[in-house]
Amino acid sequence: MKDQVEAVLAVIGPAIRADGGDIALVNIDEAIGLVQINLTGACAGCPGSSATTSAAGVGRIVKDRVPGVETVEQVCVATGSPTEPGCTVVTR
Repeated sequence: MKDQVEAVLAVIGPAIRADGGDIALVNIDEAIGLVQINLTGACAGCPGSSATTSAAGVGRIVKDRVPGVETVEQVCVATGSPTEPGCTVVTR
């Protein structure tokens, strides 16, 4: 699963970088189908729905292209917590 997720993120990454951001794979829990990502740069901590919209789009694409992925969430690398500002569960 990790190779498949990384391949999808490699396809998505250039578009995110073109907008001044970046994306990184933080963790995968294959047992429950969880993928955790971190959006940085222009995508991180955006006010309103910009970061959430970006992360939700990434989540939808990953779930569509990688069998077994049930949940994609944005997390902060510093704590791994989805409760900090800009770090929310984006798709379930």
